[in-house]
Amino acid sequence: MQTSHLFSRRELMKHSIAAAALLPLVPGAKSAPGYAYAEEADPFKGLKIGVATYTFRKFPLEATIKGVQRVGLHYVSIKDFHLARNTTAAERKTIAQKFKDAGITPLSCGNITMDNTEKGVRDAFEYARDAGIPTIVCSPHPDSFAILDKMVKEFDLKLAIHNHGPEDGRFPSPYDVYKAAQPYDKRIGLCVDVGHSARAGAEPAEAILKCRDRVYDVHLKDIADTGKTSHPVESGRGVLNLKAIMGALLEIKFPYMADFEYEKDADDPLPGLAESVGYTKALLACASTRK
Repeated sequence: MQTSHLFSRRELMKHSIAAAALLPLVPGAKSAPGYAYAEEADPFKGLKIGVATYTFRKFPLEATIKGVQRVGLHYVSIKDFHLARNTTAAERKTIAQKFKDAGITPLSCGNITMDNTEKGVRDAFEYARDAGIPTIVCSPHPDSFAILDKMVKEFDLKLAIHNHGPEDGRFPSPYDVYKAAQPYDKRIGLCVDVGHSARAGAEPAEAILKCRDRVYDVHLKDIADTGKTSHPVESGRGVLNLKAIMGALLEIKFPYMADFEYEKDADDPLPGLAESVGYTKALLACASTRK
């Protein structure tokens, strides 16, 4: 993959916003002289940037909430490690409220694997509805679209079907999801996982643009390479064209959540997540196009 169009990490770190991105890690820090940062500023230029709580999969709920607060983000996609599927409606509301009380809005949940039965799919929709979550990131059975169509109409929730790369027997590429969803209700759409998209041969920024009318979630990350054995790395240390990805989201004025799914360092994800957030802020400070 060509990298000449990417900002070097050294160039980006010349911009004070990259350093300022780490300020939330310091208790009580809001701003400092010399930093192009203010608490009321929007470093994400209108984008809803959040965290997939899969990032904190080895941590309990309270530590996860604190981790999201530490990196200064205000949206989450809740994984079942932090909101179990076998909870009651009241428990789901309570857990969602814990995030809200901390200044964090749950905008999606998942990834949820769905079978080809109405009971199984309905269970996932009730789970999201009870928690007040508007979008389900999911991996449904390829033959279940008639059921999915019925459920999105009944519950008025969006589905963001997650592509999982070349190993995925369901939807390797975002274009596989987009094609399968076309005959059905517009609320059936995509979660573009930028890493898995690249490994499946789909350029992530182009996929976001081409599928824009059905993209309802984006999983942000970076990867070491695009091979089957690739591994996750901190944003800016891998091969993905993150400038183009963020530029595509800005170009379409993406109204849904783009969330960091930082899969590296499961035992201690906060430093790498903070680095990824800071790098992305610096990218957006330097450019607003995907060129």
